Amino acid sequence: MPSASTGAAALHAVADPRLATDDSRLSPGRPGYRRMSLALFAAGVATFALLYSTQALLPAVSAAFGATASAASWTVSAATGALALCVLPLSALSERFGRRSMMTASLAVAVAVGLLVPLAPNLETLVALRAVQGAALAGVPASAMAFLAEEVRPKALVAAIGLFVAGNSIGGMSGRIVTGWAAQLWGWRAGLAAVGLMAAACALAFRALLPRARHFTPGTLNPKALARTVRGHLADPLLVRLYAIGALFMTVLGAVYTVIGYRLVEAPFSLPQGVVGSVFLVYLVGTVSSAAAGRLVGRLGRRGALYLAVSTTAAGLLLSLADALPAVLAGLVLITAGFFAGHAVASSSVSRTAKTGRAQASALYQSAYYLGSSAGGTLGAVAFHAGGWGGTVVIGLVAVLGVVSITLYGTHSARVAERRERLATA
Repeated sequence: MPSASTGAAALHAVADPRLATDDSRLSPGRPGYRRMSLALFAAGVATFALLYSTQALLPAVSAAFGATASAASWTVSAATGALALCVLPLSALSERFGRRSMMTASLAVAVAVGLLVPLAPNLETLVALRAVQGAALAGVPASAMAFLAEEVRPKALVAAIGLFVAGNSIGGMSGRIVTGWAAQLWGWRAGLAAVGLMAAACALAFRALLPRARHFTPGTLNPKALARTVRGHLADPLLVRLYAIGALFMTVLGAVYTVIGYRLVEAPFSLPQGVVGSVFLVYLVGTVSSAAAGRLVGRLGRRGALYLAVSTTAAGLLLSLADALPAVLAGLVLITAGFFAGHAVASSSVSRTAKTGRAQASALYQSAYYLGSSAGGTLGAVAFHAGGWGGTVVIGLVAVLGVVSITLYGTHSARVAERRERLATA
């Protein structure tokens, strides 16, 4: 799932100091700024509506193909996993061919595949198409952030990135709601077709509105230099811990939201498909909690904010075990709020930690994040098949325990380093 923290990480990826004195970049009130903002909002909506389009439909997909929850969950995991694997190479290609071209090509391929997805004759074909779709969509997030960093004045960058991230959130939420209600009225294939058409309209609006890049300078593809930068980031213990935290938080969210539809369509809730899709309105809570993460860090420190986030997430998981719909919904609110706050803290810390190659550091975080989503969706569905909702909650609690362990280890390592520094200067 997307968050405002992705944009925060991108702020530190603006690596070209030559742009600092360039007054020709876009800002509010200047020609092109509104068009650019609307274009990237539309791209965000299309990207995340397509990426999670099958998540609210998993019970219907299972019924149509006679598949278990774990098998059907691959329609989500294949897309997010392919995106995770392709973020880094496609962000490198955008350095050569341009951000605008990369985003246009990515959306065009993803939308074309999205219009084929409803025609899939079997589950295997559906999963394969979704993997291709996720790989294509990997070209949008990193390219969009780089485009904004190059074309927008620093003072206007937060607002511009905020609108793109809002498009991410609204796309992820609206895609699930649209598919849920369309599926209730006309079947799951119609739900996927509706999202495909919505994404096509957004892609056309993106292409029509986005101004040409004025500050992009093509680079040369240098795989060896890229590999050196990536190895350097993976050798940094703090960055690796942050990547693991992002992946584990997303494991929780992937597990919960992949499986929640199965739980809510069954007794004792027996909710219709459209209502199940509307449950994803809870994502709006994430917009609030990610925005509040900065204030939490100011009051509690980075580790304190992480502890609060994991506590909130764990409380939500335990509350969701109740067989009362208000308790389940309250649990989803806490899980979502805790996840987005924790993700905001971790992803923004990546850009603070990386001293060089910040764009690659951010791309690696996104890869870990979406791999966590893929793993969470699959593991959560397997656990649900084996032990019901309680099994899925166990997967979430194990991931939360992992975040706590990593954070405690980080606290211990920081204290040891401080003692060594004091001894060295004594």
